[in-house]
Amino acid sequence: MSYVESARDSVETITPDSQVSQRIADFVRNRVDLESAPREPSVSDFWQSVNATNTSLWLDSGDIGSIDSLWCQQFSGVTTNNTLLNEEVQNGTYDDLVPEISKLVGDVADDMKVREIGFVLNLCHALKLVQQFRCNVSVELHTEVAHDSEATIAFARRCHEICPEFFIVKVPFTPSGLIAIKQLRDEGIRVNCTLGFSARQNYVATALSRPSFVNVFLGRLNSYVADNQLGDGQGVGEKATLASQAEVNTFSRGLPTTDTQQIAASLRDASQLPKLAGVDVITMPTKVAKHAEQTLDQPWQSQLNDSPTVRLGDQVDPDTVRIEKLWDVSKEERNFVQKAILLPPANAVELKQMAADHLVEDLFPEMAAEEKQAIADDGKIPKHDRWQQRIVRGDLAIDSLMTLAGLATFADSQSELDQRIRKHLR
Repeated sequence: MSYVESARDSVETITPDSQVSQRIADFVRNRVDLESAPREPSVSDFWQSVNATNTSLWLDSGDIGSIDSLWCQQFSGVTTNNTLLNEEVQNGTYDDLVPEISKLVGDVADDMKVREIGFVLNLCHALKLVQQFRCNVSVELHTEVAHDSEATIAFARRCHEICPEFFIVKVPFTPSGLIAIKQLRDEGIRVNCTLGFSARQNYVATALSRPSFVNVFLGRLNSYVADNQLGDGQGVGEKATLASQAEVNTFSRGLPTTDTQQIAASLRDASQLPKLAGVDVITMPTKVAKHAEQTLDQPWQSQLNDSPTVRLGDQVDPDTVRIEKLWDVSKEERNFVQKAILLPPANAVELKQMAADHLVEDLFPEMAAEEKQAIADDGKIPKHDRWQQRIVRGDLAIDSLMTLAGLATFADSQSELDQRIRKHLR
């Protein structure tokens, strides 16, 4: 029986319960020692004194040395992504593993082999983080599976099997991602629904798929407004995050089977931390954590009942931005979710069509090839003028645009990682 599986038009993957998959899992596990007693982290008087809320603190980094310099009992998780992993791989740390993993994967198509090697390198690095810190580690999948439910499920099962106690699988907010997350959560696999940018996106994700975590990449939202000269950007991401937390809380209280938690992600400076106090989880870059230790001294007060005031520039027409979509959940969006709960869509196509039928097609916008390329060319922060007409028309919104930009950015980092792998396969 073949150890490679692929649904129609799906990315080829190694079957999770195959002998090859098991050999790969053993290879990854054998590189660390999780049986030994973990070191006891110190108590940080600083973090203990400033974080007077129930907020869990995580670090957003793949650099073990940088994390280690800050690690204490007050931190409980680490988030990684394709960009952070690529930074680790590009320094040559894992070059020697590429030929070994190639032999384990066996005789498969080149693209599949590169994808599998990248997946295994990701697992190896994530498990090193677990060994060092014995904490939750969010692990990102290859960007090629972002729009492929079956491949996402296959990779996520294998990832979970390696370290079910500490691994959290990151799956992006896409129609295929939401379908996959629901199945994975039904199987008890913890999932971090990543690349979220609004309350409405996370309302949809929580209601339909029940991920363990949802995100607002708040720093990028502030940059979108500021870089496009729509306003000063102050408070945009914070307002979206607090609104999203409120939506998540509604489901968590109302449905016992829904334990979704909100993550505040993409922080840019330490001053944002007290403005997010009370959010379930804050994940911060190590430079933000270091800056906090140097500049913050007052205990945080919960901001969950706060709603920052956001102002656009005097010359900016609000109808050309529709920034309220970042924190409001419309009647149409709630109707869409109710219908999807009653009649669960079987696949991504049905989910997108259901959204369009309820006049919320801007959640999952259709993009032509040249539009996708334009998003990739712009980088993390799209140029608003390029997309203003579609935003006004209502078939695109800032949150869905930012999700697509995030995917494109991660895909670029993934491509760099893949190129390094190919170099060592020649």
